Amino acid sequence: MTLPSAQAQTAARPAAAEPPTPPQSALDADLFYRLLLGEISARSGEANEAFALILDSARTTGDPRLYERAIALALQARDGDSALIAARAWRAADPQSRDANRYVLQILLALNRVADTVEPLRNELAAVPAPERPFAIASVPRYYARVSDRRLAARVVEQALVDELRVPATAPTAWTTVGRMRMAAGDLPGALEAARRGQAGDPSAEGPALLALEMLDPKVPEADALIQRYLSTDKPLPELRLGYARALIDLQRYAEATTQLQAATADKPDLAEAWLILGTLQAQDNKADAGEAALQRYLALAPQQVNADERRRGQAQAYLVLSQIAEKRGDLAGAETWLARIENAQDLIGLRARRASILARQGRLEEARALIRSLPARNAAEAKLRLSAEVQLLRDAKQYQAAYDLLADALSRTPDDTDLLYDQAMLAEKLDSLSEMERLLRRVLDLKPDAHHAYNALGYSLADRNVRLDEARAFINKALEFAPNDPFISDSLGWVEFRAGNRTEAARILERAYRARPDAEIAAHLGEVLWTLGQRERAMTIWREGLGLAADNETLQETLRRLRVRP
Repeated sequence: MTLPSAQAQTAARPAAAEPPTPPQSALDADLFYRLLLGEISARSGEANEAFALILDSARTTGDPRLYERAIALALQARDGDSALIAARAWRAADPQSRDANRYVLQILLALNRVADTVEPLRNELAAVPAPERPFAIASVPRYYARVSDRRLAARVVEQALVDELRVPATAPTAWTTVGRMRMAAGDLPGALEAARRGQAGDPSAEGPALLALEMLDPKVPEADALIQRYLSTDKPLPELRLGYARALIDLQRYAEATTQLQAATADKPDLAEAWLILGTLQAQDNKADAGEAALQRYLALAPQQVNADERRRGQAQAYLVLSQIAEKRGDLAGAETWLARIENAQDLIGLRARRASILARQGRLEEARALIRSLPARNAAEAKLRLSAEVQLLRDAKQYQAAYDLLADALSRTPDDTDLLYDQAMLAEKLDSLSEMERLLRRVLDLKPDAHHAYNALGYSLADRNVRLDEARAFINKALEFAPNDPFISDSLGWVEFRAGNRTEAARILERAYRARPDAEIAAHLGEVLWTLGQRERAMTIWREGLGLAADNETLQETLRRLRVRP
């Protein structure tokens, strides 16, 4: 056989496919240089230059990652206006981008430009797939949780939801959202009307009933009627019935609550929490056998609960009530056996403290104190937990003298307890007995020289009164030796420097503390320092953030009143 020549073999072989052309990258030399220069500028602290370079690159390429980077640089520099420019440029370049639109919405809200959010909110909802839209509508109030003008926010949201309010499939959820916004604005009649209109289209819709549940009050009988109407439909949620029962208990309508709990357990026999509350109510109503059966049912279902912490607390409550049932029957050994199964006394204290707090807010302070005092104290540690819970209850009710006296009585038996001494010192301050506060804190330090919270309290108290500032600084620096990364101690140091006239240093320290721990009290101090430095807009921004964190913070409220400021 004669083999073909190499040339003939080559000719016979099919032509090789051309290698694929690599995709072209938008990252040419000029763009690479601009991006590199932008990042170098960012690291060098030249925020404006970095922002301009990155945003220009984003506009050149249309790359969403670069738009997002530009926004991030502006936000890091706390330049909301520039962040908004970048977000709007992104949305203009890609009108279908949900991320771009969401940035526009969130930045407008951060800048408190609530009136401008109608269009981006509509765009956000329109981009959501129809099956997910009710959930998106229900989530709208979270966007506006920190705005200062709640009434304007309610009007804006209602305007943005005008189409959803007309469509039967979304109207109940949309009206519920409008109602929540009105309720946040203090417009209770408007919220009730929204719940009524939401339920009118679909009596079985859960949203309007949940909204009515939040408004349930003897002064608002219409809310009760809306809940009852929902519960009369074919398949009401057992969980909503359970929430109604809890609210009825808070209103001392125990018989009605029991009826609702019985219905909830009939509809959903594995609803563990309903059995727990039902058994507790029945035991209180001297229906020992029924209560015991309900609690045993709860204990059988409890291991199936997902949340381990809730399960542990619920078991503690069940064991306590079963112990009380056994004690009433004269079975003291059985009562002790049930109590012994409570692993953590703090769970039990926490349960009773929450219930007592509700009673106190209803003006039933003595009943609340009795509820806490009824807790068993099997040892000194549990007795101290019970005492602390009662003191906190009185402090929250602003009954400072009663709380102080309660601690004084306890300290007569354990005079060297540094925890109780510190708590009493803080109450002495509330009573404007500053010399007594100082005496108690120095006693704490004598007994426990590393008690950094006592050093901090002493230093801050002196600084707040604008007296003995060198001594105040020494106390706070001592506290920082023990807890160098505690932002609250840094806050105290910043306040000392402010009182001493070192405003620039105070701002530096407080800025660092606020970044480490955004807190309303630190916001109050930082805002005041910035205000005196002439940085009025920045101060207002910080105060608004502080109000969003804790609108009722006493230090922040006092600062705003004293400076006659409305952020």
